[in-house]
Amino acid sequence: MPEVTSYQPGTPCWIDLMVPDQRAALDFYAGLFGWEAEIGPPETGGYAMCTLRGKPVAGVMSAAAMGDEAPPPTVWTTYFCSADAQATSEAVSRAGGTVLLPVMDVMDLGRMLVAADPLGAVFGVWQPLAFPGVGLANEPGTLIWNELNTTDREAASAFYAEALGLESTPVGDAAGYFELSVDGRTVGGLQPLREGLPPEVPPHWLVYFAVEKADRSTAKVSAEGGTVLRPPYDMVAGRMAVVRDPQGAPFALIAPKPMG
Repeated sequence: MPEVTSYQPGTPCWIDLMVPDQRAALDFYAGLFGWEAEIGPPETGGYAMCTLRGKPVAGVMSAAAMGDEAPPPTVWTTYFCSADAQATSEAVSRAGGTVLLPVMDVMDLGRMLVAADPLGAVFGVWQPLAFPGVGLANEPGTLIWNELNTTDREAASAFYAEALGLESTPVGDAAGYFELSVDGRTVGGLQPLREGLPPEVPPHWLVYFAVEKADRSTAKVSAEGGTVLRPPYDMVAGRMAVVRDPQGAPFALIAPKPMG
């Protein structure tokens, strides 16, 4: 079912984006995916909760909320569910990761932290209280997949197993591609950092959004000032493309093949 009300620890449960121009980002994603969102109140730093059909699907925040701190790169951040953010923070450190933003309370909604794995890929952790995370997924305009692109598959696999309880297993004939699972349930993917990318592209988590027509959505990204990094192509799970929004945040679009 596309509606989600709870997440098992270790499962990607939320995504958000910090951008220089929050209003422009909200308008771009509203046009692309049909999201609705308004800039939030001052007490939340203006954090905007994006919704589709009344269900939360993503967050967008202004880099200005960082104050005098240097803003992070303009990228989508994948957050993993945790039953205990503090315990996960300690596990991240033990496994060789780096905690970039220590555990903090987000009102009565939950607790969060941001960290980097030993290869440099940044991710978040969310301990849900009043807010579980993405409420609508796996349908057009919503999150459908989270994928780690890394320079050392074995080291990354070992880290995420220890820090988040994610098991990695090779996928059939897909050379070099691994599924990430929690208690036997697939929750994401892992692959080597693709050759041909600019050398400055570090290991990273890539967010995939489902769309009805990959070619049409890719053309819309381009028409609205975004960049096509990899034009639409057919692959085992459907037809996909990798793009970048007008402020530089990369993400993937996929029109998934019907299940069954």
